[in-house]
Amino acid sequence: MARLGIVVSEFNYDITKIMLEKALSHARFLGAEVRIVVKVPGTFDAPYAVAEVLKRDDIDAVVVLGAVVKGETEHDEVVAHQAARKILDLGVHYSKPVSLGIIGPGASRMQAIERAEEYAARSVEAAVKMAVRLPRISSAQAGELIE
Repeated sequence: MARLGIVVSEFNYDITKIMLEKALSHARFLGAEVRIVVKVPGTFDAPYAVAEVLKRDDIDAVVVLGAVVKGETEHDEVVAHQAARKILDLGVHYSKPVSLGIIGPGASRMQAIERAEEYAARSVEAAVKMAVRLPRISSAQAGELIE
């Protein structure tokens, strides 16, 4: 069973609340255990919490949920790109998967609402699959398919 941490942005909480609810229910459906949920002010703040959650011995993978909605400037692009890059770097550094359930950049509020449940479910599913598959790599035989 995969042991998950979830980091969720409070910004655009009307959207991320839907995402969190779907992530929790999908984790239960997949038989994964959510050990901790951490709320952060915004998506840009997520890497700080992700780093702390990854340090825990009882966590196999982290799911990051957020909604970066397009505004009148390109701020959404900066936030989403920087957060995604750092989140990926943290997963590689700690050798634990971190899935990217962040909607945006470039999404309208309506698009984000429409995609909230799908992004959350896919993010949980990716985290669970990677948490199960990564430990198998070191003991795999030559030519073995890991799925």
